[in-house]
Amino acid sequence: MMRNIVLSHLLLPLFASLAFSVTAAPATATVDPVVPVVATAASPVKLNLNTADAATLQKALNGIGKAKADAIVMYRDEHGPFASVDELLEIKGIGKALLDRNRDKLTIE
Repeated sequence: MMRNIVLSHLLLPLFASLAFSVTAAPATATVDPVVPVVATAASPVKLNLNTADAATLQKALNGIGKAKADAIVMYRDEHGPFASVDELLEIKGIGKALLDRNRDKLTIE
């Protein structure tokens, strides 16, 4: 009986450390390929108001649904390319707060 207790006290830590090292070791060493970053938080991709279609405007801008996105495209078709982002204020339903919420996502090219 005493021999079983001594053996269990000696062998249990050995088996436990062996089990831990086996589970901690990676099965195979893999190297992740380097993926180039196109846009980060520091350099967000801006949406060009003069080329974006209504679906893109609706998806990319906060508070712009189908009706407002269609109105932006219609305004552009009727008045020509936007000269500035602030020209969006001419469109019914787009106010200063909505424009300010999306200003950093927009560009004119």
